[in-house]
Amino acid sequence: MPPAVPSPILRRRRLGTELRRLREAAGLTGDQVIERIGWASASKLSRLENGRSRPDPDDVRLLLALYGAEPELSEDLLGITLEAGDMRGWLKSYPVMTQQQLGWAELEAGCAEIREYNPVLVPGLLQTPGYARLRIVSANRAATEAGEPDTGEDPETEVRARLARQSLLDRADGPRYTAVLEEAALGRRAGPPEVLREQLVQLCELAMLPNVTLRLLLRDARIGDFYLPPTAFSLYRFADPQDPETLAIEGGFIDAMSTEANTLNRYKVAFEWLCSAALSASDTLSWLFEATGRLTETAASSTAAQGSAAAPVQRSRYSGRLTER
Repeated sequence: MPPAVPSPILRRRRLGTELRRLREAAGLTGDQVIERIGWASASKLSRLENGRSRPDPDDVRLLLALYGAEPELSEDLLGITLEAGDMRGWLKSYPVMTQQQLGWAELEAGCAEIREYNPVLVPGLLQTPGYARLRIVSANRAATEAGEPDTGEDPETEVRARLARQSLLDRADGPRYTAVLEEAALGRRAGPPEVLREQLVQLCELAMLPNVTLRLLLRDARIGDFYLPPTAFSLYRFADPQDPETLAIEGGFIDAMSTEANTLNRYKVAFEWLCSAALSASDTLSWLFEATGRLTETAASSTAAQGSAAAPVQRSRYSGRLTER
């Protein structure tokens, strides 16, 4: 099961932020620090402060001593330094992980709250294997058509890695999770009926978890003064209040992240508008049940026309409470 503690990457960012704050409080420039400590590389401090390198505890001790950090704070930051360096140990908690899924797993680990919106897809943390497989295979085909070299990555491994991230939702100490789902993400363009039916069943199950809230945005719903969200995005708030809130913007082929307060606030406002325009959690669950029933009836009629019995609704991996309607 994925760890409840923050990822080493998040720990590096936290450590870097604290080291920069202490340096500025001591009235030192980066060049002055490099000169006093005697480091050969001027970029070493920059990489530490920006969370781009694995921190060496001895280096961090030198900086803390130079900045005159209080003993209690020094002890806390040295503990963070050890967590920031243990990427291999952290990854052992995942049954399988790929480079593509790693960035999202790093953000989700240690979260207290996750809020997500996607204008065309079901968010990755909610996807079934079938829905995820369609997304991954079609994206790989687009890359191949564009002339990009074949990475040789197995789509099934990518699916398993995505599923490995999902178990944090039904964990006792899992984050509070809210997603605004677009009706179009569950429409016929997203996949064949059997894949969509399985996805709807799983969404019904997930919506009944105590820490999960799903809100459906109908096609004709008006958002604010006809506001149109330009892209998919996720907002992450961490269990440790000193870890900076993070915004992830998913652009399909290019993703971006930010911890800048003004940028985050704009997306927080947009998310509140989306929630206000969407169905309530209870109405969303009713819509999901009804949509599942419609797909089941469609599949039954199609199968009957072919002279065979209708296939039952596939139970989700959560509790199997939902039966054929």
